[in-house]
Amino acid sequence: VSSQTFMPTKKDEGLLSVYDGDQITAEASWKHYVEILGYTSAGVVAVSVEECSDLELPVSPDPSSFPEHVLISFIGLGRRARERKADSLKLAANARDWLFRP
Repeated sequence: VSSQTFMPTKKDEGLLSVYDGDQITAEASWKHYVEILGYTSAGVVAVSVEECSDLELPVSPDPSSFPEHVLISFIGLGRRARERKADSLKLAANARDWLFRP
């Protein structure tokens, strides 16, 4: 996957929306994303809370959207810092490889 996978878009207001893998399987999160939320996806990759913490990216639950919803905060970071951190997350996810592919 590319680092774009881990870059919040302008509409995200600095918060990357992800799933809590301790609460939902990779396959179930993919189905939710595609079948319930109506988005397209090539599959599921993952990063850990520790990997985010190592990059000083706060992670917080956000069950208001759905129970397994989590936000990774890029708030307050400049473009280059966001890109570097997204690239580091990409490397971690790619090292872990795909958790689910349809």
